Parts: sequence; C-alpha cells; structure tokens
Amino acid sequence: MKKRFDVLVIDDEQVILDAIERICSAEEYRVERVLDANEALKRIGKKVYRLILCDLMLPEMNGFQFINIMQGKKIDIPVIMMTGYSTMENAVKSLNKGAIDFIPKPFTADELCSAIRRGLNYLELRQSDQNRSSESIVYVPCPPKYLRLGYVTWISKDYRGSVLIGVTDLFIKTIQMIKKIELMLPQQEILQGSYCASLITVENTVHPLMAPISGRIIECNTELENNHTLLEKDPYFQGWLYRIIPSDYDYEIKNLVSCSMEMM
Repeated sequence: MKKRFDVLVIDDEQVILDAIERICSAEEYRVERVLDANEALKRIGKKVYRLILCDLMLPEMNGFQFINIMQGKKIDIPVIMMTGYSTMENAVKSLNKGAIDFIPKPFTADELCSAIRRGLNYLELRQSDQNRSSESIVYVPCPPKYLRLGYVTWISKDYRGSVLIGVTDLFIKTIQMIKKIELMLPQQEILQGSYCASLITVENTVHPLMAPISGRIIECNTELENNHTLLEKDPYFQGWLYRIIPSDYDYEIKNLVSCSMEMM
C-alpha cells in the first residue's frame, strides 16, 4: 500500500521548506518535501498526495513546466503555486496553466493554512462531484457564457460594455461558513490577478479573491453588506461583487477560461 501524505512541497530553499513543514505540522498536516520538480514526479508515482505546493522558480524545471507534465501524464492532484516573484502576471499565468491557487512569498502562517485548507476542500469537492449520482449537486458550475480566472472568480460582459465580477460556487464551497465580505469602493481601480475582495469565515480565516480582469469599479453590490448569504445562495446572479468598466478587456480575456468547458 502506498504511503499517504496531505501535502507534497517542492522548493529549492531550505528555509521555506522548514517553515512550511513547521506550520503544517502545527495543523497536523502530513507533509513530504523535495528540492526539485523531477524528484517530485518520481515521488508522485510511488506515494499518494492530496495537494502539491510548488515554487515557480525551480532548477532545471520551473513550476509552469511541472504543471504541463502533470497534465500530460493526467496526474490529477491540485497544485498551489508559490513564488517570491509575485507579479500579477505570474499569478494569472499560474491559474491559467492549471494551478488552483497562488501564494506570494513571503507568506504568513494564516495565509498558507487558508490556502491549504481551500486546496484540500477543493480536492474533496471535485472527487465528490465525480462520484455523485445524476440527481445530486456538489457545487454549481459557472454559466456557460461566463469566463473565469482559475476556479476563483468569474466575469460576465453585458450589452452596455460593462462587466460583472463574482465568485465561483466551487470557491465558496471550499471556504464554508462565510461571516463577512470585504469589498473595495466605487471608482477604485482593480488589476487582473490582484486581490479585489476578501471573504472572512466564522473562524476568522481570511480568504482573498483575485480580480479576474482589470478596470474601474462603477458599482458595488451593496446588498451583500446586509445579506452576505446572497453570495452563497446565488453566486452567479444576485451575488455578484462589482460592475466595472474594463481597461483592457480583449487582451485580458485570453488569460481566462470559458465556463462552457465545465459542461463538457
């Protein structure tokens, strides 16, 4: 029987490996660590991992190349990308390539734990969805005409040229028990890949949301301030977050995924 671990960590910095193992051990996560992606691929064939934390800049093979090989081999383990080169471009590219989340370095223990918790919940939800009966629903996929950034946020363009932004039901289900939503203000600018809002749970865990597209906020969904359950009950319609005027729509939608692919 293959030995089972919660998390496989790939990083060539010993101090990062030590920090992650210390934080994960305090949360009782079972962790194995390696210094490069080639060694990680060897381990994956011999042991069972529920989640992978992978540094973007690695010797011989970077994080993007690692994800490509994982996909080519049809290895279906969620990957969270980490990097000290925390540009928004890297964050967006990570999600576009198939990572489920992105953690900029340096990160706090709370940031790491919240990302790992989402990642493990994501895996359980996807597995439950694959094993469900035709009558049951684990999470609601984005409407086919929407576009999404990873599995986190979505956009929907209307006939007036403005864009609605919201959170996917799958992301919401990975968090569980939302207590509060923190939004930005009208007229503020958001950038694709940057944090544009936060969801706070009843356990006071903060889960930041990455903006799926850049632009100026022209309207916030003020209904959410008084009734945050709208986000959980109807995330794709009444539970939207912002209406924005996009600044570079045609270019940035290339970084998004069509939600019609979820229906295939």
